[in-house]
Amino acid sequence: MLTPDLESGARTVVDIAQHFERLKERARELSTAASATNRGYFTPSEDEAVKHLLISYWQSRNALIELVITFQNNRNVAEDTQHQLFLVAYAGALVLVDAARFLRDEFHEKPLVRTKLNEPDPYFGIESDTYEKIQKSLTSPLHAWRLYHAAKYLNAHWDEIKEQSEESLKPLLQLVAKLQDRLDISLERYSIARLRARARELNNVAGQGLFAQALYGLQKAVASFTANLFVKFDHIPLLRKDVASELRKHLKPGDVIITRKEFAVTNYFLPGYWPHAALYLGAPEELHQLGISAHQNMQTRWQKLLDCDATENLRVLEAMADGVHIRSLRSPFGVDAITVLRPKMDAASIAQAISRGVFHEGKPYDFDFDFNRSDRLVCTEVIYRSYEKVAGVEFQLTRRAGRWTLAAEDLIRMALEQNHFTPHAVFSATHHEQLAIGKDAERVLKLT
Repeated sequence: MLTPDLESGARTVVDIAQHFERLKERARELSTAASATNRGYFTPSEDEAVKHLLISYWQSRNALIELVITFQNNRNVAEDTQHQLFLVAYAGALVLVDAARFLRDEFHEKPLVRTKLNEPDPYFGIESDTYEKIQKSLTSPLHAWRLYHAAKYLNAHWDEIKEQSEESLKPLLQLVAKLQDRLDISLERYSIARLRARARELNNVAGQGLFAQALYGLQKAVASFTANLFVKFDHIPLLRKDVASELRKHLKPGDVIITRKEFAVTNYFLPGYWPHAALYLGAPEELHQLGISAHQNMQTRWQKLLDCDATENLRVLEAMADGVHIRSLRSPFGVDAITVLRPKMDAASIAQAISRGVFHEGKPYDFDFDFNRSDRLVCTEVIYRSYEKVAGVEFQLTRRAGRWTLAAEDLIRMALEQNHFTPHAVFSATHHEQLAIGKDAERVLKLT
């Protein structure tokens, strides 16, 4: 059986690989349209489309980077799990390399598009020359040297990896077989890089075997794609125990949880201090009292809700890179800062909103951030599609990078304006050392 983390990671890699293929096709169409006119510039509508494509690419790419890096503390995993963990991380790295090479192959010699790829966007935190920085890391001999150890491990254990891969990992095997040649790691490039690096990077894992060296090399190679963003890959976000314990007492079904992880790659290219949202469901007995357990949308998911975490009985509905899933409270509590917004409505309306929300459980994540479609959902869209028109709730969508969207900070602004929601609890250590409740929560939230 796969661990939940590995199962989630496998889904994420496959979904983002498919998303990259869609982005490639759209990128080719935009490039062809602009080149065919010979006018030397993008029209406003083309410019908006390119900007949206870039935001979608950077965000999905960041999710893959964060996924591979999260395995950094797993180099000493049980031997029967090593191959599975490596396969997820290696496939993720290959998808990243393939996407970066696509940009280089398709647009490096097209000045108009290349200039557009390097444009800054202060609103989304995109610095100038981000594309150039990534390409520089991709083509460096050191990057090849880091990936060499991973490729070596794959070649040595390919048969075992295939034999031990469960059905849910088969798409990853296909990805690896398809993209392996994109690494292009020649012995000559590896030798040059090794002389430059002098093997100092692997000294701290040299005694841990080929698996540790391979995983370390993958993580260092993927980390080089962060383009000098301010991140700390050894930071493990987690609410303080006293804050988590106190907050559990205040949560009610239907609450909207807004969170932030410090130093996270996925914070970048999203607007605002608070980037993520989840819908709090509560304990099974609370949902049963609300009559939700008998609702047709919940009936087929009730057992999944009960089984998702044997040691934590509180549940959320949350869209993350692996899709929209019922998760335990451990997920939104694995953060550095948290806000709870409470809907201003009765229990019957809360039950209606939650029942509507769980209908979307199991759908993939929407890296296009397009609220016009419902087959894929971004995190705030779970809130949007749960509460829109319930008890008169209306959300004001904002056009960002060519798509109508709702950011987590838009939800916070609604609550601060007492518009259908109200701030109930906030913890952000950089603004207030303790959990703030009620009016204090409102005051602290304004500071963020």
